[in-house]
Amino acid sequence: MSKILVTRSSMPPMDEYVNEIKDIWDSRWLTNMGVKHKELQAGLREYLGVENIDLFTNGHMALELSLQAMNLQGEVITTPFTFASTTHAIVRNGLTPVFCDINPQDFTMDVDKLESLITDRTCAIMPVHVYGNVCNVEEIERIANKYELKVIYDAAHTFGVKYKGKSTASFGDVSCFSFHATKVFHSIEGGAACFRDAEFGKKLYGLKNFGIRGPETVDAVGANAKMNEFCAAMGICNLRHVDEEIAKRGKAVARYRERLGDVDGLQLNPIQKDVKPNYAYFPVIFDEKIFGATRNEVMEALAAHDIGARKYFYPLTNTFECFHNMFDVNETPVALHMSRHVLTLPLYADLSVEDVDRICDIVLSLKK
Repeated sequence: MSKILVTRSSMPPMDEYVNEIKDIWDSRWLTNMGVKHKELQAGLREYLGVENIDLFTNGHMALELSLQAMNLQGEVITTPFTFASTTHAIVRNGLTPVFCDINPQDFTMDVDKLESLITDRTCAIMPVHVYGNVCNVEEIERIANKYELKVIYDAAHTFGVKYKGKSTASFGDVSCFSFHATKVFHSIEGGAACFRDAEFGKKLYGLKNFGIRGPETVDAVGANAKMNEFCAAMGICNLRHVDEEIAKRGKAVARYRERLGDVDGLQLNPIQKDVKPNYAYFPVIFDEKIFGATRNEVMEALAAHDIGARKYFYPLTNTFECFHNMFDVNETPVALHMSRHVLTLPLYADLSVEDVDRICDIVLSLKK
């Protein structure tokens, strides 16, 4: 049987991509906000329903430079149940991450614990939409307004997701997306920041281009975070097909739920009220006392059949070696528990129902 990876990149027909990049050979304009960059930017602005968006070489630079453009000092409240990028973007800006625990239902920031973490040093909140699940955006906005804090969403998992009819790109002062090859929508490598304030966007644009403001003016210390034309072309192609790809992922998720939804000892990703999902990931929480096998044993059993699964997110970012002894993981016990029991099963647009059944058969064979 063929190997099943935990994810597989969606790709447009080769002829479509080749046709999209043909005029790059004519123009020889390969980067620096060329025609493809501007076309993708416009397409995403319309698709996401936002007024302001800028593109980056990856999602991490969108996060890191958004923080830098805000010129913040002090502490940023975030969650450790996330990819390394979230925490690193904070630390690389000379800011201190303060970790809020997650709620056990949808794995996003526990807003009931958020306000108690605010001090006179708090300057911002960086919540994370997880597995396509949307944070409690209303409560986060209420708290942020009360204490006059900036809100920067790590929205890497929620491209195409809508809450009460609004794209997740529209929440917070900034919402940042990753267009990495493994994401629901990708541009091979890439990212974007969607933001409310057009003046803030000017600062952000300068920072992604070395701080260059004009031909002879450099008024900030910036980075090089520009998306190139070939990545933008891939994004243009994939944007044409993204809704179709999300629908395909939904069929695989429906089969997973059918097979695993009523199994004792398994907690599946919730179906959130008022949310149009993107089926980004399929996490399962394994309670070995009830199910009879640990997530590590399930992962090993799948691997023995050439099926990839991922302990995502494990380890927590507040346990990284680079932050040795800086944080107390016991202050985020729910996140710690989830990190030790979660396993994301394979999920991508081309995953067949037959392959989902093959995966589920192996998982269920371990049920005691």
